[in-house]
Amino acid sequence: MEPPAAANFPMDLRTFIHALPKTETHLHVEGALPYELLTAWDPRRYPLDPPFRRASYRYRTFPDFEQILLSNALPWFTTAERYYEAAKVMFTQHVAQNVRYVETSFHLPVTKFIGVPGPEIIAALRAAAPRGLEVRIFTGMLRTDLAGDLRPTIDELHTWTDLAGVDLHGYEQMPTDPSTAAVWARLRAAGKVTKCHAGEFDGAARVREAVELLGVNRVQHGVRAVEDPAVMRLAADQGVTFDVCPISNVRLQVVPDFAAHPIRRLMEAGIRCTVSTDDPLCFANTVVEEYETLARELAFTRTELAQVARNGWEVASVAPPARQAAIEEINRLAGS
Repeated sequence: MEPPAAANFPMDLRTFIHALPKTETHLHVEGALPYELLTAWDPRRYPLDPPFRRASYRYRTFPDFEQILLSNALPWFTTAERYYEAAKVMFTQHVAQNVRYVETSFHLPVTKFIGVPGPEIIAALRAAAPRGLEVRIFTGMLRTDLAGDLRPTIDELHTWTDLAGVDLHGYEQMPTDPSTAAVWARLRAAGKVTKCHAGEFDGAARVREAVELLGVNRVQHGVRAVEDPAVMRLAADQGVTFDVCPISNVRLQVVPDFAAHPIRRLMEAGIRCTVSTDDPLCFANTVVEEYETLARELAFTRTELAQVARNGWEVASVAPPARQAAIEEINRLAGS
C-alpha cells in the first residue's frame, strides 16, 4: 500500500532508506499473513482493500484489533504447509525491501488449535527463508498460558533446537503468571532469547516488570516507558532494546498521532530502538514505510535513520563478521 503523501516524498531519501540493510525484529507470523493470499483464496470473503487495512482506520480497543486479526488469520493457518506458503510470500517481500534479517514469532496456542507440533511449524517457516535472508523463529504466548494446558509444551521449549526464543504477547493488562521469571531464566540458560510485550497498552511499570522481574533485554514496543524517567534510565542502563512499531502504535491509538510518538525521546535517553511492522495483515505497512514515516512525520534525519538500522544489527543473532559488514555498509551510506 502506498504511504500517505507518497507523491511528495523525496525520491533521494526513499532511495537511501531502501539501500539501508535493514532488520525486522518485531513481527508476528499470523499477523503478517499477506492479505493477497486471502483474497486469492476466497475473494468474496476477503475483498480487496477492506476498511481495517486503510491508513485512516483506527482500532478502538485491543480486543477489537485482536478479533479482526484472528478472524482473518486463523482460517488460513491450519497446517504447517500453510505457514510455509505465507512465509514464502512474506520473506520475499522482505528481500524486495532490502531487509536482510528477520525475527518473527508464531502464536504457541495455535499448535493446540490445529494439532501441529511447534517444531513442524518452525521447520516450515525456516524452509521458506530465501537465500540472503537470515530468519530467526520465536514463539509467543499469552501471560496466562503458563498456568494453562500449554504448560507441558512450554516446559519443553528449551529442547526445540531451531527455536531462537520466546515472547509474551497479547493483551498486556493481563497479570503476568508468577512462574514466568523462572521459566524465562531457564530458557535463557538454554541459549534462547527472551522477549516481552510491555509499555504498549499498559504503562511504564510493565516495562520495569519485564526488565527487573523477567530479566529480558528485548522489550516489544516499550514506548510508554516515556511516562517514567526512572524506567527510561533503567532501560538505558541495562542496555535494553525496544523493538518499536510506530505505525502500529498510531493505528492502535497507543499514541494519538505520529507527532506524539516518543521514539526520538527514547533514543535520546540512550535506549536502543529498532523499528518493525508488528502485524502488517492489519496495518498494510512495510518496513520501508516505517522508516519513511519516521522521516516524513518525525523529521528523522539520515543520521537518525541510519542509527535505527544499526540498532537492529546490534541485537541481531548473527555472526560478528556479518554484523560488522552490515554496520559498515550503513556507515558508508550515511557518510560516517
